[in-house]
Amino acid sequence: MSTAAAPAAPMTAQPTGQDWKDMLEDLLPPQGTWSEQEYLVLTDHRTRLVEYTDGMLEALPMPTDKHQSILQFLFLAFLGVAMPLGGKVQFAPLRLRVRPGKYREPDLLLLLSEADPRRQDRFWLGADLALEVVSPEKPERDLVDKRHDYAEGGVPEYWIVNPMDETITVLSLRGDSYHESGVYRRGESAASILLAGFAVDVAATFDAGGRKDAPPR
Repeated sequence: MSTAAAPAAPMTAQPTGQDWKDMLEDLLPPQGTWSEQEYLVLTDHRTRLVEYTDGMLEALPMPTDKHQSILQFLFLAFLGVAMPLGGKVQFAPLRLRVRPGKYREPDLLLLLSEADPRRQDRFWLGADLALEVVSPEKPERDLVDKRHDYAEGGVPEYWIVNPMDETITVLSLRGDSYHESGVYRRGESAASILLAGFAVDVAATFDAGGRKDAPPR
């Protein structure tokens, strides 16, 4: 005597990417309404770099190997000069509060004194030098927007390291805006105004990591 097979259990539909997106939009504050505390809690619990301006969040692109190789080279160079002077150098991710309501995550931050009271644990309240390696995803963020941001925050020196045209621009704060101290290319060394006598070789910076880009496999 044959036994009828038990009816199959109904399949439960798995949530799609759009479902998750819709659910998160329902749970999270909408753009423009994020408080500083909500932003800080969010970024305390994630590795993705996210910046904040007056209630708005901006997620930054994931760094590439080339980006990180350049940043590593520059971090070690700045570290070598800052440590003997009693300074402190850090690299992303570390939040910099430009002002109440505005936070940035520079690729590199420097204070001339490691005992500077602006050096807080959760985020820094200021810096003597900031550096950004330009992202091809949105170059104007580092070339234009952050030029205004770090000037607003009173950062005395800002370095823009641009792999796309292989230039290093060193900006010095005068009043409430930056003045170009120099735009340096291969065959030259980019010199700091803040750190007298300190310079980095431009070619060595962009050749850091020893890689030649190839099509992805």
